[in-house]
Amino acid sequence: MQGKIIKGIAGFYYVHVAGKGTYECKAKGIFRKENIKPLVGDDVVIEITNAKNLEGNIMEILPRKSALIRPAVANIDQALLIFALTKPEPNYNLLDRFLIMMRQQGLACILCFNKKDISDQAERKRIEKIYENSGCQVMFVSAMKKEGIDELMEVLRNKTTAVAGPSGVGKSSIVNCLQKGRKMETGAISEKIERGRHTTRHSELITISDHTYIMDTPGFSSLSLFDMEKEELKDYYPEFMPYEDQCRFMTCVHIHEPVCGVREALKDGRISQVRYDNYVAFYEELKEKEKRKY
Repeated sequence: MQGKIIKGIAGFYYVHVAGKGTYECKAKGIFRKENIKPLVGDDVVIEITNAKNLEGNIMEILPRKSALIRPAVANIDQALLIFALTKPEPNYNLLDRFLIMMRQQGLACILCFNKKDISDQAERKRIEKIYENSGCQVMFVSAMKKEGIDELMEVLRNKTTAVAGPSGVGKSSIVNCLQKGRKMETGAISEKIERGRHTTRHSELITISDHTYIMDTPGFSSLSLFDMEKEELKDYYPEFMPYEDQCRFMTCVHIHEPVCGVREALKDGRISQVRYDNYVAFYEELKEKEKRKY
């Protein structure tokens, strides 16, 4: 029987089998001998040892499409990055770090902004403009009013999606809107500092429907910079690419060089100033990191 590991705790793996339920399984000793650790998200073959109690053994781990290190999870198809439109205001520096991190893993990204019920249309238009050429789909929802949830569900259908974003933006509330049955703990936001408490404590796939899973991960307030050379950073900005052939130098990094097509596009408003400013900040961080290395 084939299923997907949705949770692993203390040597037990919980395997969801479409249409059958979730089986508590042990991994066969062969995996330990071969130094293979089953991951949440792994597609596996199990044998049933107790049909009544839904117990079994993992016999085989099927080939992985992908594997993330943080969090440790396999076979993620896409990332859903959740931020709030307001309370708290979007941290674009953090958001762009998430985008780069997910692209390094080869994941398509959906940007989902919550709390549309307490924001205005002008702010939504501004955000759409910032990310219109970033290669991401941008969506606006309200977990409180259940607005936009059906459209979001369609984007997630038949995929395994990692959900990420800072604390306090309504991540767990959106997950609650999407799933049936079990509800995740939601955290109250401190009105004084408008930052949420961390309410997610382990990686776990949540079954929304057969063959549709989401994984909520702990809230992040910061991310360390990516493992790359500073010259590679520009490749993670899809909006730069149409203008790079207008640069005088093939090695142009679009910061100080003369005759730069990207900076001309920035001047004309064809590239977002917010995105570009974060690019320059990340480039300087990578430069400093290189200096410290030597």
